[in-house]
Amino acid sequence: MIVDGVEMRGVTLDDAAGLAGVLARNRAFMKPYEPHRPDRFYTEAGQRERIEGLLAECDAGRTLPYVLVAGADPVGGINLGSIALGPLRSGGVGYWIDRDWNGRGLATAAVEEVCRIARDELALHRVEAGTLLGNLASQRVLTKTGFTAYGTAPRYLHIDGAWRDHRLFQRLLHDDPPPA
Repeated sequence: MIVDGVEMRGVTLDDAAGLAGVLARNRAFMKPYEPHRPDRFYTEAGQRERIEGLLAECDAGRTLPYVLVAGADPVGGINLGSIALGPLRSGGVGYWIDRDWNGRGLATAAVEEVCRIARDELALHRVEAGTLLGNLASQRVLTKTGFTAYGTAPRYLHIDGAWRDHRLFQRLLHDDPPPA
């Protein structure tokens, strides 16, 4: 996937320094939408640890972590996590975009590509996502990419210092039976 010169690719340990920089620059911007992050999270060492964890989850088949890059510089990230196979065939998507890159269609294109991967490569039946009730920008991304709201989860995640209600979305990818 390439949009506006931005490419989506699997995250690697080499992304640690770049991710630390972009996340540190966006710390205040993303604070209302994020759980509490210790200062170490915004360092190269902290990002290296986070990426190692993501790659271990990837190796176990539970997560597909991606980074969005403009040249060599990270400008966003998207993960397909909580991957469940068997009769459920489901996963959850989460994403973020650098404030300077918002409004260019990157999140929409990345969510669409992750749903394609979920359907075509993993044979998942559905992908789900949750947003804070007031996160209208993220809700627009989900709606544009074929997600429908199906409920509200009270006190769903601990975000910005408190348990926050979330609007839940899902996208059904196909109605084929699970692979044998």
